[in-house]
Amino acid sequence: MEYAVGRTGRVVAARLFEGEDLHECVERIATDEKISSAAVFVTGGVRAANIVVGPKQEEPTVVGQFRDFAGPGEVLGVGTIYCDGADPKLHMHTAIGKADEVAVGCARDGTKTFLTLEVTIIEIEGLDAERRFDEKTGLNLLRFGRQ
Repeated sequence: MEYAVGRTGRVVAARLFEGEDLHECVERIATDEKISSAAVFVTGGVRAANIVVGPKQEEPTVVGQFRDFAGPGEVLGVGTIYCDGADPKLHMHTAIGKADEVAVGCARDGTKTFLTLEVTIIEIEGLDAERRFDEKTGLNLLRFGRQ
């Protein structure tokens, strides 16, 4: 395990409109506001999403198993923002569904809003944190400091 301690900074509340992309909007806010570390919460509606529902393959590197969701439906999500290189990137896990169709997974680019999506971003100050490429998994993983 590795960890770092920060403190709460600004809190940003946003409303996304019909058809807006979750990742594009949150990452634009983070870029505009110069937020490099944050916790993110979303609740509302989703028109379409592409989510990773687990690994299709673990070795030699992780390959995700993707599932498309065609809404409209409801979504509840928890995620983080950390820089992946120079830019802030959203990593969001969601519970998403309509009627008897429910999925839990990592929402990817292309998650589109249905009617409204409420987003709360809680900035974390004082962290030296970023996502860096990990050769063993093939993923960009969270790292602290110069580790």
